[in-house]
This record gives sequence, C-alpha cells and structure tokens, in this order.
Amino acid sequence: MLVTIRAPSRLKACGALSLLGFSMSFHRSDAIRRTALSATAMAAIALTLAACGQGKGAGGAGGMGAGGPTPVGVVVAKTEPVSLSSELQGRTSAVLVSEVRPQVGGIVKARLFTEGAYVRAGQPLYQIDPATYQAAYNSAVAGLAQAQATATAARLKAERYKGLVEINAVSKQDNDDAQAAALQATANVAAQKAALDNARINLGWTKVVSPISGRIGKSSVTPGALVTTNQATALATVQDLSRIYVDLTQSSAEMLKLQQAFSSGQLGRSGSAQVTLKLEDGSTYPIPGRLEFSDVTVDPTTGSVGLRAVFDNPNGVLLPGMYVRAVLSKGTTPNGMLIPQGGVSRDPKGAATVMVVNAKGLAEPREITTSQTVGDKWLVTSGLKPGEQVIVEGLQKVRPGAPVKPAVITATPAQR
Repeated sequence: MLVTIRAPSRLKACGALSLLGFSMSFHRSDAIRRTALSATAMAAIALTLAACGQGKGAGGAGGMGAGGPTPVGVVVAKTEPVSLSSELQGRTSAVLVSEVRPQVGGIVKARLFTEGAYVRAGQPLYQIDPATYQAAYNSAVAGLAQAQATATAARLKAERYKGLVEINAVSKQDNDDAQAAALQATANVAAQKAALDNARINLGWTKVVSPISGRIGKSSVTPGALVTTNQATALATVQDLSRIYVDLTQSSAEMLKLQQAFSSGQLGRSGSAQVTLKLEDGSTYPIPGRLEFSDVTVDPTTGSVGLRAVFDNPNGVLLPGMYVRAVLSKGTTPNGMLIPQGGVSRDPKGAATVMVVNAKGLAEPREITTSQTVGDKWLVTSGLKPGEQVIVEGLQKVRPGAPVKPAVITATPAQR
C-alpha cells in the first residue's frame, strides 16, 4: 500500500511567506523505511511551521511600522463670547393661597362646591346652621327699635324742659337730667346699631365663601361636622394657579464669586432676569419666567441665599410642590474657550487633562483648568492657547508621544 503525505503548494503566513509543496511516498510493507520517511516528513513540516512563525513576526513588526501616524479627530481651540448660566434646584408654590376657615361656630349643613374645581372669589363653599345667628340678628333689630323709641321720648322731653326752664317752670336740675337722658338715649341707639351690624356679620359668616379665585382642594369636613371659630384645621384650601412662584437657593460663596467676576471684568452682566425652567421629566417649560427678587439675608444653617422667580401658568402645567430646576443667566465671558467633554479626561490626581497635537505631529498630554460645563462642553480657563489642536476622537488609540494624523471636526458650541 502506498501512503502519500503532501503539503500545500503555497502557504501564506502574515501576508508575506510562501512555501513550495513537497510530497513523500513509502510502502507500508517496509516498516523501517516507513519510520524513517515519517520522521523526515515530520521534521520538514516542523521546519516549515517554524519558518512561518518567523515570517509572521517579521511581517507583523513591519506592518506596524508601515502603518504610519494614527488618524484622530481634533478641534481647534479658540476664544469666543460664551453666555454662562447656573442651574438651581427649587420647588414651586402658588402665587395666592387661601386656607378657608370658619369665622363662626356651628354645624355644617351643606358643602356647596366640587372638590378640585375652579371657584371664584365670593362663591359660597359651606353653609353653617344659621338658626342661632338669625335669632341674634332679630334680637338686635328689636333692640335697635326699642332704643330708637326711647331716644325719641327723651329728645322730646329735653326739648320741652329747655323751654320751661327759661320761665322757671322746672328746676335747672330737672332740665339737666332731661338733656342728659336724651344724649344717653341717642348713644344707646348707636350701640344698638353696632350690635345689629355685628349680628348681621355673624349671620353672613354662616355662609362660608371663597376669599380668592382659584382651584380648590379637598374638603376636610363633611355635612354634619361641628366647626369652631378660627379653628386650626382649614376647611379647604384655594390656590390661584394662574402664576407660579419658584423658590430657589444659591450659595453665598457662588454669589460672592459672581460679584468678584463682575467687578474684575471677567464677566459682563447679561442685563436679563429671564429664567428657564426644567421639569421633573427633563422637559423644558415652554414659557420663560423672570427673577422676582433675591433675599437680603443669608441662611446661617445652609449658607445660602433665597431667590424667587415667577412664571405664567395659563394651562395649569405647573402645580404647587413640584421639584424643578431653574436655569439663570449669570453673564457673558468675552474670551471663553469651549472643549467637548469627550476630549477631557482626569489623571489619578483628579486633574483635567487633554491630548494636543504638538508642532512635531505627536500626541502630547496637557493639564488644563476648567470652571464649569456649558452644554456638552467644558469651559477651559487655563492650559490651552488659541489655535492648538485638541484630540477628541480616537483617544483610545493614542499614546503620549505617538505620531498622529489630525482631522479637524466641525462642531457648534452648545450652550445651556
């Protein structure tokens, strides 16, 4: 039996090595020759593989050397006016809030509104049992009528005595008493009128009305409940949601830093008190607001200053108690330098660093100083010069001192 071992006519290794084919034949009947030829064939294959491995190593080293500089994407550092803003956290609250409480005590006879509905100023909300207050009003009416009758009699008597004392028909003492009684009766009439007014007011308060226009919340009492004058628990709360306050806090240190930047000319005042609002879901509220006021006192417990912005809320999107983020314009820096965040990394010490392309076309690490983010970029305050090329794409393929082939990436500075 004839056994043939044939190697490929051409073996390619690392793109540069070729091997010529070879063949061997031996007869199975000759054991000694078969063993010798097999050993010879194995040795030849081993040498071939070793040569292939050497070819790969040589070819790999040559390939890396022949690859040339690593292509990277760069941005050219430049200075430009940059509008700076700060993002502050806050909570919303209604511009007008009225907690409805009873002015008189009694049993609630009826609730006259729908919870969550819009109510107008003066609209009745509750009816308190008016029976006792109606009786007090009627009594005051009667008391006034009695006082007026008494005053009329006293006035007529005083007028008669005034004429009689002139002819000595009555004593001066009796005349003085009559005049005093008339004045006292007139004063009593005034007192009874005041009592009647008070009874009328109390009777009117049995119908609890809304002090303001707005949305009313849930009722804390039901018909049949006993309420008392000026009780601590409100019957309901009415809130005017046509405008919304946003209460914010800013650290006093940040405020001082801004004042120093304005004084030194590093920042120009924006001249605008406009505020943009970001909602809890990340969306932006479409209607801009304005900064209403800044508090004049620093909170000693938090070291912050209170700010308040006001927003129109025609569609009722903003509700009291919502967590929001407000973006306030701080000013404009005339020579700002923006670098994409993807091109900035941190060294083990936490310092910000970038890779720049030096004059020799090599990647060079550079430590920079950043102050804040502006959109998707860092605002660089030192460490870079205008015109320098900063690597922002292909950083993972670049090592310090390695040759690079830069390609400028066009990007529009993002501002927030």
